Amino acid sequence: KPIRFTSEQLRIATDNYSSLLGSGGYGEVYKGNLTNGITVAVKVLRGNSDKRIEEQFKAEVGTIGKVHHFNLVQLYGFCFERDLRALVYEYMENGSLDRYLFHEKKTLGYEKLYEIAVGTARGIAYLHEDCKQRIIHYDIKPGNILLDSNFNPKVADFGLAKLCNRDNTHTTITGGRGTPGYAAPELWMPFPVTHKCDVYSFGMLLFEIIGRRRNLGINLPESQEWFPLWVWKRFEAGEFAELVIACGIEKRHQEMAERMVKVALL
Repeated sequence: KPIRFTSEQLRIATDNYSSLLGSGGYGEVYKGNLTNGITVAVKVLRGNSDKRIEEQFKAEVGTIGKVHHFNLVQLYGFCFERDLRALVYEYMENGSLDRYLFHEKKTLGYEKLYEIAVGTARGIAYLHEDCKQRIIHYDIKPGNILLDSNFNPKVADFGLAKLCNRDNTHTTITGGRGTPGYAAPELWMPFPVTHKCDVYSFGMLLFEIIGRRRNLGINLPESQEWFPLWVWKRFEAGEFAELVIACGIEKRHQEMAERMVKVALL
């Protein structure tokens, strides 16, 4: 069960918020050390309204705070005070997957990327199939897949997540959810959605792992601009070898790549 921290405890743990790990629309994440020696990531929630912050806070504590799985980031605790809403997570030494797919650190081999894909799938499957109440994440993307010291993947950022009773196959959502390019089309329509929207997002994530590039590449030839469509056309035409060459996939990794392509295209 998550521990409740005071704002003073978190101020001490983060050395007065001196080590910034990252920031986004939700607020900032700082590195900290608890009194028991555990290194943590402290997510300080900020937003344009108290209501929005509260919704995100409840979503995270109410979902990831109730479950435990090797491929889900662990929530150690939280702070809920008038001047501070914060979440305390296990520290992920190697940051998020997007750094290794799109930025300077393209250092991960194909075997490791394949393991990351499988581990991410296990985490999502647990949320959908093995929890008491099904959890829909709504924002699966490389930036929300964190990597520990051994590059084991952990699904993170449950600020949009929602609990669903298993009897209700469809759920209604209010407001925009997900990230364009990863979010399933039905999330932008006024219809009920299912947990399959996470499966769609995982497929989009898989394409980016296969190509080690963003799905939308505006600096590439027009035919390769939208990577999932280009992959589908190559696969349908039986031109998998062309895909292998274009993505720089070694011969020994072709079977892995083909398996990922088949899953991504489902």
